[in-house]
Amino acid sequence: MTSTPGLKNLVLLGLGHAHVQVLRGLAHSRPADLNLTVIAPRPLAVYSGMVPGFVAGHYTAEQCRIPLDALLARSGARTIAGSAIGIDAETRTVSLASGEAVPWDWLSVNTGPIMDRDLLEVRMPGARRHALFVRPIDAFVQLWPQVAEMAASRPIHLAVVGAGAAGVELAMAASHALQGSGMPQGSHVSLVTGGEPPAAIYPQAVQARVQRALRRLNVTLIPETCVGVEVGALLLANGARLVCDAPVLAVGTQAPAWLADSGLALDEAGYLAVNAFQQSTSHPRVFAAGDVASRVDAPHPRNGVHAVRAGVPLLANLRAAMQALPLKPYTPPPRTLNLLACGSRYAIGAWGPFSFEGRWVWHWKDRIDRAFVARYAT
Repeated sequence: MTSTPGLKNLVLLGLGHAHVQVLRGLAHSRPADLNLTVIAPRPLAVYSGMVPGFVAGHYTAEQCRIPLDALLARSGARTIAGSAIGIDAETRTVSLASGEAVPWDWLSVNTGPIMDRDLLEVRMPGARRHALFVRPIDAFVQLWPQVAEMAASRPIHLAVVGAGAAGVELAMAASHALQGSGMPQGSHVSLVTGGEPPAAIYPQAVQARVQRALRRLNVTLIPETCVGVEVGALLLANGARLVCDAPVLAVGTQAPAWLADSGLALDEAGYLAVNAFQQSTSHPRVFAAGDVASRVDAPHPRNGVHAVRAGVPLLANLRAAMQALPLKPYTPPPRTLNLLACGSRYAIGAWGPFSFEGRWVWHWKDRIDRAFVARYAT
């Protein structure tokens, strides 16, 4: 592919939550001189907020997916089914696993959270071969039914590694599903926390609510670090061997390794360093949002709530930059609403220092999630 004279070549790398909103905006109003290319493995987005509900049995896989074919068509985008293996900021190209090099005049990166399998294999030998990784999330959604099928035939022990929001929600969702009607009695779920309390990034009141919910669902907390995975067991740092049928890795995500040689400014953890305009601090023609980016001026947690909110201001600044107009700073909200699904139709909510829980919270979350998917799927 070569750059088209007279057109501004904008490449959207990834279809994270922010880019879904960018696409929606361009579908409504696309500059005539814009040549738009979207690079992603598949023309769909899985809404991560609904995946615990899928595991618990409240949603089908299709209900969690946002098919983007129509939105891509309306935006006039050329789509490339592939994964990036590199960015060259000097030659302005994105290298793909297929060997193709895609040129850009302007680049926006929103590839979503990544679990570095090479790094995790060093930390937990055997993980790549024997564990089920939560990321990429669409692959997890495709593979989870195999675990459910195994549990439907006999009692199983499922071990979730990781005590963040993803691990906590998945452990509770799995426990609810394994104890459901028609399932063999005796299945059990453990949460291997690595020594941290579950949901450690939340206030103490939320942590207390989460621990009570885990107890209600009979999830066993194991405050040890996983140091290896083998057939039928996790190896723990204290020397113990935790027998399990299905190990699920829901540990923290990492920056894509291929950013290291991009020539773009990165933070100390390897994420793209961006400013108040969500613009690279070293290359003004590059923008980024979501988990792949790090706001050096306003650090905030990497989660879906912030990624969703970043989409609209990202589009505004991409439009302004390509027209040589002033950019507008985007300030992430100091407080965000976080809703944690608790297996059954029950949820815990957090807003700054305030917390609450109940069935009504789950129904609130359900309405928000369904509305988000519907907005972009139609």
